[in-house]
Amino acid sequence: MDGFSEVDHAFMARALALAEHARDAEGEVPVGAVLVMDGRIVGEGWNRNIGLNDPTAHAEIQALRAAGQAVSNYRFPGATLYVTLEPCTMCAMAMIHARVGRVVYGATDPKTGAAGSVFDTLVSPLHNHRVEVVGGLRADEAGDMLRRFFRARR
Repeated sequence: MDGFSEVDHAFMARALALAEHARDAEGEVPVGAVLVMDGRIVGEGWNRNIGLNDPTAHAEIQALRAAGQAVSNYRFPGATLYVTLEPCTMCAMAMIHARVGRVVYGATDPKTGAAGSVFDTLVSPLHNHRVEVVGGLRADEAGDMLRRFFRARR
């Protein structure tokens, strides 16, 4: 067993489906995210940078925005964010400000990852909130999707 629960696998499967949607329906970099509170999805997102002409429209930000609207709050204590790619520093700081409890990611990002690959933003003792970080869930699948996407663009 890989150390992840069936619930973790189920929510990551949804994040991967959103990444596929980003790629297939919108021509976006295939990253998907879901925010889960009390066992249910309260926000979903996928990369929309290209279509929205918005550098902040990462999957995680989209999921956090959707969750804020769904629960009428900007804070999500105890929530888990599932994302197919290790979050960048922008997304990591948004999770800290939102008081997300845990992030579970798929593939690591060796160029801009802020969950341990390049930066340790989510667990920095310099912040007033730290997010539990667990990486590697379905990493091969998420990483392959990204590699195939970029290979097709070259």
